[in-house]
Amino acid sequence: MSQAGRKLVIAIPIFDGIMALDAIGPFDCVQQLPNVEVVFVSHKPGPYKASYGALSLIATASFDDVPSPDVIIVPGGSGTRLLLEDEPLLKWIQKAHETTLYTTSVCTGSLLLAAAGLLKGVTTSSHWNAFTLLESYGAKPTSKRYVQEGKILTGAGVSAGIDMGLFLVSLLSDEETAKAVQLFIEYDPQPPFDCGSVSKATPEIVAIAKSFGARLLNHAQQHYKA
Repeated sequence: MSQAGRKLVIAIPIFDGIMALDAIGPFDCVQQLPNVEVVFVSHKPGPYKASYGALSLIATASFDDVPSPDVIIVPGGSGTRLLLEDEPLLKWIQKAHETTLYTTSVCTGSLLLAAAGLLKGVTTSSHWNAFTLLESYGAKPTSKRYVQEGKILTGAGVSAGIDMGLFLVSLLSDEETAKAVQLFIEYDPQPPFDCGSVSKATPEIVAIAKSFGARLLNHAQQHYKA
């Protein structure tokens, strides 16, 4: 149902070890809507380091400042593994979900929705390397680029946040507006290699990709506090 007629608050929680594109991909989609206010939230306002720390994103509000957003978009990244028992964040997700129009995630942000108890029995998109952990929370992982179950909308790894973001725009407005946003950001993927999913990759490429994830997680465990 279109929400074009009223002001919408979209909250994106950020944290150390976030994968920047997980947040910025959908952000660049939804921010095109004139009735949307996007707020980056965290435990407290301030900068949070992405990936290996070369880039920071800034939270302008705390979780307490934005208790009931209309939409939440939970990004992923290696830092999610350090937050699976983080009470302030998980309680905020749980409470916000009670009144959201849509509760969404990108990549391993789904792990935080799962840890908050929202994904039991729910078909869930996420990064392929998180499927086993998702299953331990009772979620039903799928390799789809994005998937909707009720008001829960989850996207696959990293770049899939743009796909999920465009679909979210269509839900908040209409298909024509979403298509216009897609054109405005010139999202017309033509990758140089046809290797963007596990089903298209050789075992050797999968192993290398897993090593990237292990390196990111090791960095997060060494440099960021839970």
